[in-house]
Amino acid sequence: MSSSTRPPAAADRGPGADVGAESASISAAGSAAAGVGAAAGVGAAAGAGASADDEAARRLGARIRELRTARGLTLVQLAGATDLSHPFISQLERGLAQPSLATLRRLAVALETSPLELIAASEPPVTAPAVEVLRAAELGVVPDGFGAGEARLLTHGAQGFLPMSVQADALEPGERFVHDEEEFLHVVDGALRVELGAPGDSEVHELAVGDSIYYPGGVPHRWWSGDGRAYRLLVVKGAGARR
Repeated sequence: MSSSTRPPAAADRGPGADVGAESASISAAGSAAAGVGAAAGVGAAAGAGASADDEAARRLGARIRELRTARGLTLVQLAGATDLSHPFISQLERGLAQPSLATLRRLAVALETSPLELIAASEPPVTAPAVEVLRAAELGVVPDGFGAGEARLLTHGAQGFLPMSVQADALEPGERFVHDEEEFLHVVDGALRVELGAPGDSEVHELAVGDSIYYPGGVPHRWWSGDGRAYRLLVVKGAGARR
């Protein structure tokens, strides 16, 4: 069972990650999410590889623009919220630039989504099979998907939900995420603290192995280790962002 406490008094941390080289490729991370297994930052092959990168950048940019307009933000407002330049964001939206993973985190926080969902948006559309079997060796790692750790997509074709295996060791609260999709967490190993709600009006739930928590879309949330050690989670969220 879960228990509830008030959140820690420490101030919220921002994204905290250095933006780094804005030209760092996310295409390899997207390939990992799709099970290809390429490492983040590896340059694309010439010809067809470059064309695939261009298409991934275009899909990502379209999703960023869609989320920005849905949130009622101008380019200048999004730039201010992420500490990025609005010309760079304009290039992103037009598929003319590729962000680093640190920049994806900043955009995800400002756009009320997650880095993993932005990476998934860059993947090509897939036709979902009636039955899908995904072997352990085919599970690609999405680096930096959930802060200090890794996330693995557990299916390629599911349309109504997005199941993930998450392993991390975040010891302190990080930035809050908000997205439209509902979310379910199940603790496979370790202990977890899950904070739900906006600053000043939130609640922390303590979870142990075997415990689960569900919250609807639109709820600010963040989670971290409950005992100072690494943890493993099964995370299932609505797949509204995979379009």
